[in-house]
Amino acid sequence: MNLKLNLKKQTPFAVVLGIVLSFVFSSVAFAYQPSELYDNVWRLINMKYVDQTNNMQDWDSWRHKYDNYIKTDDDAYVAIGTMIASLDDPYTKFLDPKDFAEETSSIKGSLKGIGIQIATKEGKLMVIAPIEDSPAEKAGLLAEDEILEINGISTKGITIDKAADKIRGEEGTTVTLLVKRKDAVQKYTIVRKEIELKAVSTKIPNNVNLSEDVGYIRLSSFISKNAGKEFEDILIKFRNKKGFIIDLRSNPGGLLTNAIYISNLLLPNGIIVSTVDRDGYKETQKASRMPVTNKPLVVLINKGSASASEILSGALKDNKRAVLVGEKSFGKGLVQEINRLPDNSGVNITIQKYLTPNGTDINKKGIAPDILVELSDEDIKNKDDKQLKKANEVLLNLINQNSCYNK
Repeated sequence: MNLKLNLKKQTPFAVVLGIVLSFVFSSVAFAYQPSELYDNVWRLINMKYVDQTNNMQDWDSWRHKYDNYIKTDDDAYVAIGTMIASLDDPYTKFLDPKDFAEETSSIKGSLKGIGIQIATKEGKLMVIAPIEDSPAEKAGLLAEDEILEINGISTKGITIDKAADKIRGEEGTTVTLLVKRKDAVQKYTIVRKEIELKAVSTKIPNNVNLSEDVGYIRLSSFISKNAGKEFEDILIKFRNKKGFIIDLRSNPGGLLTNAIYISNLLLPNGIIVSTVDRDGYKETQKASRMPVTNKPLVVLINKGSASASEILSGALKDNKRAVLVGEKSFGKGLVQEINRLPDNSGVNITIQKYLTPNGTDINKKGIAPDILVELSDEDIKNKDDKQLKKANEVLLNLINQNSCYNK
C-alpha cells in the first residue's frame, strides 16, 4: 500500500503499504483529555475525508455523540472506532499506540508477525500477499486466500485492525489460521518471528532458466525507504544486460515515493500518476529525470500486486514502456493519510484516489496484463513458473526487435 506522511505543519514526509498515506506528527507532547482525541479525529475526517458526504450521513451528529461517555483513552478508542465504522471504508481506521508504533516501524524495514498483508473484500478477510521469505509464504499462504478463523475464532465481521492484532504476537509463538482457497479449507499453524523487509532481490526462482541477456529484478515491497535506491543500484549493476524482467508479483505496495522514484529510473518522459482529492483537485506527477535505462522491460503482476505496485506497472503500461505479463492486479487505488494523535495513537484517513497516466481509476478493478498467464494450483505445487517463463520469452523477442532496430 502507499502511505503519505505529514508533520504537524503539513510538511510532506513519505508514502507506505498498499494504500497511499500521510502521517501527521506532533513533535511536542502536551496534556490532553480523552474527549479531545475523539474530537481530533472527528475534525480530521471532516476536513480531509475523500467523500465530502462522509458516506451520505450527517457528520455533525457524531461530534458530541459521546460527550457524556468518554472518560478514559479506552473510551475514546471505542467511540472513535464506532464513528469511523460508519464510513464503511476498510482503509480508514484507528490505530491504538501499539498498532501505530508497529505500522511506523514497518517503514524502518522490519515487523513482527507471520508476514502477510490483509484486507477486507466484500466482507471477507483476504490475504493480499505474503511477504517474501516470511513464515506465511513458507507455510503456503497465497494471494486471495480467505481467512475464515484466527485461533479458532471466526473472522466474520472482523476489522482489519482486530484481525492484524490477533495474527501478530511475540516471536516464537504460533497462530492458527483456517483458510479457504477456492472450495478447499485448510488449517495453517504458523510460528511468528521478526521479519526483515527485503525490498530487492535478483535471485531467480528454481526451475526457471533465464537467458544471460536478461536482468531479473524481484521487487517484493515498496515499504523500505531505501527500496528505490536499491533498485537503482541493481539496474546499474546489470548495465550489461540487454533487457529486464521486473517481478512485482505479490508485492502489496509501500512508499509512494518509491513508486515515483523507480518510475523515474525507467521512463524518459510522461505522466507517472495523478491523485484527486475531495475537492476534485488533481495533482500530476511526471517523469522528471534522465532514465537509468532505455532497454526493453517486461513486468510481472498478479492478484497480490497492489497499490504502489499498480502505480509503477500502470505508469509503465500506459506510457508503453513495458509489456505486462501475468494476472490482473489487486485493485487498490486509494490514498490514505496517517495522522499521529497526542497519545501516540493514530488514524488512517482516505484522502485521495489515484489515477494511472491514462486517467484510469483502478480501485476495485485492478490493472489487466497485456499477456494473461494464470498459474494453477498444480503449477504452484510443481513450482512451474509459467508466468516467468513467458516473461523471458516476451523479453527476448523485444531484445531481438530492439537489436534489429538499432542496427
